[in-house]
Amino acid sequence: MTGQRVTIVGGGLAGTEAAWQLAERGFAVTLYEMRPVRPTAAHITDNLAELVCSNSMGSTLPDRALGILKNEMQRLGSLILRTAYKHALPAGSALAVGRDEFAAEITGLIGSHPNIDLRREEVTAIPDGPTILATGPLTSPDLTVDVQRLTGRYLYFYDAMAPIVVADSIDMSIAFRQSRWDKSSMDGPEEGDYINCPFDRAEYEAFVTALLESPRNELKGADAELERYFEGCMPIEVLASRGLDSLAYGPMRPVGLRDPRTGRRPHAVVQLRQDNVAGTLYNMVGFQTNVKWGQQAQILQMIPGLANAEFVRMGQMHRNTFINSPTLLHPTLQYRERDDLFFAGQITGTEGYVGSTMGGLLAGINMARLLTGQPLLVPPRESMMGSLLYYITHADPENFQPMKANMGLLPDLEERVRGKQQRYGVYAERARVALANYLAENAFTPVIQTEAEVA
Repeated sequence: MTGQRVTIVGGGLAGTEAAWQLAERGFAVTLYEMRPVRPTAAHITDNLAELVCSNSMGSTLPDRALGILKNEMQRLGSLILRTAYKHALPAGSALAVGRDEFAAEITGLIGSHPNIDLRREEVTAIPDGPTILATGPLTSPDLTVDVQRLTGRYLYFYDAMAPIVVADSIDMSIAFRQSRWDKSSMDGPEEGDYINCPFDRAEYEAFVTALLESPRNELKGADAELERYFEGCMPIEVLASRGLDSLAYGPMRPVGLRDPRTGRRPHAVVQLRQDNVAGTLYNMVGFQTNVKWGQQAQILQMIPGLANAEFVRMGQMHRNTFINSPTLLHPTLQYRERDDLFFAGQITGTEGYVGSTMGGLLAGINMARLLTGQPLLVPPRESMMGSLLYYITHADPENFQPMKANMGLLPDLEERVRGKQQRYGVYAERARVALANYLAENAFTPVIQTEAEVA
């Protein structure tokens, strides 16, 4: 074990990834997680790395943004991704995770690591010495004040979580199993990975009307004045207010699905995705909402197939804190005014589970390299990691908002490629080669050997 100790604040995806990367490289780590001493507005358990809003980590396709990012992180030896794949659930081409089993394993690995001192207590001020601040979007108020003191300002937006339904309470004489564009499940006895609740036009319009008339939980004080929604987690009632058909073209789009009762595509559909290993709970995909709980259940039971649904978690909204990274951070994730202070995770503006984990992965690796006198890693812009890091450190500071990995972040190709599928394939291959060459040039060796790394 090396002589230097690193302090990490926050036991979410980014914090646990960073702690593991450092501990496996021989560094002593003190990891602070305030739960259960101080609960948050969104977490349910006391486990580290709890998945809050959804249990999906997005696409696994190698030519999609999150698929590219996952492959890059595996090449760098991500503990979180290795564990997520171990606890994967059926979800088509997406990585959905048994959230309880996943978080329990991460908690056990971190808590039992000989180089990690896990402390369940709140940190109210930024520590001195080598520090990674990975407090996530639910940074405690006292620590937020200290971050604001250090950085001059902070930003925040509002995020909403989707309800979770008990599987046995879904009426499968109305709902049906099918994955989008899955012809086998449409034409034969095979079943897709999603449960679909189909609407005809009249049912859809009645649902939207009730949604728009429903009472919402009001934001008070400064929150009411500064309310901003992140487009990727827009509450359904806010989307519905944009026009009658906005939900049917958004989270309730029916493309690639066919109702076996009618043989036709529904007018709209609500999809449910398996949320736990036992298959007893289902998450309402893209159905974040801030409707008051009493009215919320009544409205959700208007969804065909959910008339008698039992909900183990209703939708809710919480504030997400993030810093103005373009004015504060280097692409290494170091704070510009203090080399041994790194920020990682959603507090930097890397939105989503995978993007958050990526920040912890890089911060942990770069802290180790800083303390051993090695050059810090800045993945090439052609990689998805590099493009996401470039965005959060070079975006317009006045209009900066959190961003998920997406193909639009990548630099343009030198030559035009016709066809979206072919073009994405070229982007993916360029990203793979660029990162592989960069890591070879920097003699990088991951602490976890994976198929992606040795390929």
